[in-house]
Amino acid sequence: MFLRFLCLVFLTTSIFANSQSFEDFLNQVRKTATEQGVSKATIDKAFFGLTPNLDILKSDSDQAEFNQNFWHYVNKRVSQVRLNNGNDTLKQNASLLNKTSQKYGVPAYVLVAFLGLESNYGNYMGNENLVRSLATLAYDPRRSGFFTKEFIALLKLIDKNTIPLDAKGSWAGAMGAVQFMPTNVIAYGVDANNDGKVNLWNDKEDIYASAANFLKKLGWKKGEKWGREASIPKNFDYRLTGLETKRTVNEWAALGVLRGNGSRLPNSNFKASLIVPMGHRGPAFLVYRNFDTILGWNRSILYALSVAYLSDRLNGNGKLTAKSIDEPLLSKVDVLQIQNTLNILGYNTGTPDGMVGPKTRQATRMFQSDIGLVADGYVGYELFQQLQ
Repeated sequence: MFLRFLCLVFLTTSIFANSQSFEDFLNQVRKTATEQGVSKATIDKAFFGLTPNLDILKSDSDQAEFNQNFWHYVNKRVSQVRLNNGNDTLKQNASLLNKTSQKYGVPAYVLVAFLGLESNYGNYMGNENLVRSLATLAYDPRRSGFFTKEFIALLKLIDKNTIPLDAKGSWAGAMGAVQFMPTNVIAYGVDANNDGKVNLWNDKEDIYASAANFLKKLGWKKGEKWGREASIPKNFDYRLTGLETKRTVNEWAALGVLRGNGSRLPNSNFKASLIVPMGHRGPAFLVYRNFDTILGWNRSILYALSVAYLSDRLNGNGKLTAKSIDEPLLSKVDVLQIQNTLNILGYNTGTPDGMVGPKTRQATRMFQSDIGLVADGYVGYELFQQLQ
């Protein structure tokens, strides 16, 4: 029995690349949580028989945002089934959604779109023990600081009876129909029915109010669009694309940018960025400050565009005019190869990690420009082939 315990400790330490044992890590968390006001009784109950869940590390490295392109991601999430279920949700909860919308200034169809993306309208909220999930991710050295903070926040919520000890959620520690992390529950969760709990699993009042409160606090502007599909002229300077570049809608129009259907943009001095999530061959979008708010919920551009597009469809708008492109997906290993090759060629991507970030896109743009390709910064299959 003792030998088996030693083997488990060795295996756990090896997989997590952590010189500290899981037990020592928990003792450290216990000390910090106690200093922050969590009771000994709550910690004892939460830590009793607690072991890391090694399967969670695989889930962490296989997130869809890391290995799917725009069309694969969006077509899967803005499906006809999800649209039908979203419209049913809007109809069945119209009174409560309208009341929430009036209070917080966020349209009902936007709230429902977030629920659709986060939990398929509350039909799938995860079945992992939240204490175990967050303990595992906090012990993993890669993002220990972030997840340790979330782990302690979870203990605080349990200590105050805001959520139950055995609460279930996603592998990443997110909970309920809106998939809030514990710190977000503390900061933005709303006990709308004043029952002393923030029930994000099956209390629609709390769910809708919490989602709306989060978006309002993130900066949602009442009565404004998130953005729109756009059409870009030939020979456009793609160095102007990206969230870091902001110009007025009128300035984009002067550069030849049109609506997605080819008609003129509205006369507007709204600041906007032009983004091309699949480069020059894919769709283009002019995005406004409410899009930045969506990104505050989830930093993935693919996620944000999916929520935005789903909300438009739920509001009665039609499909995108851009045609879907069937392009092979890149694996994390493929992206690592791209990053390593660009680095060898003198285009700095930073430390290769298999994930596409600003440095990788900038290096890609420079490489594309130097070899005569459209310098859109898109890290896709065409780039992979060129570097082969």
